[in-house]
Amino acid sequence: MSFFKTFINSPVGPKTTHFWGPVANWGFVAAAMADIEKPPEMLSGNMTGVMCVYSALCMRFAWMVRPRNYLLLACHASNETVQLYQLSRWAKGQGYLQLKEDKTPPA
Repeated sequence: MSFFKTFINSPVGPKTTHFWGPVANWGFVAAAMADIEKPPEMLSGNMTGVMCVYSALCMRFAWMVRPRNYLLLACHASNETVQLYQLSRWAKGQGYLQLKEDKTPPA
C-alpha cells in the first residue's frame, strides 16, 4: 500500500501533468499505427514531418526536465519511430526513395 501511496503523491504521479500529458500523447502513436493500413497517397508528408520534429523536441524536453519524465520520453520515442516509418512510406509513394538505375553503358 505504501508503494501505491508513494506513486500517487510522487512528482510524476497521476496528480500531475507529468503523468496525464504522456498518457494523452499515446493517442498520436495509436493514430499513426492505425494509419499503417492506409495507402501512402492518403498520408500527409507535411504533417508527418511536423510530427517527427515535434516528437524529437519533446524527447529532448522529457530528458532535460527535472524530474525526468520517462513516460513522456517513451511515448515520443515510439511516436518518432512510427512517424519516421510513415514518412518513409509517404516518400516512397511520392517517388522520392526510388532506386536510380545506372544508365551508363558498360565499358
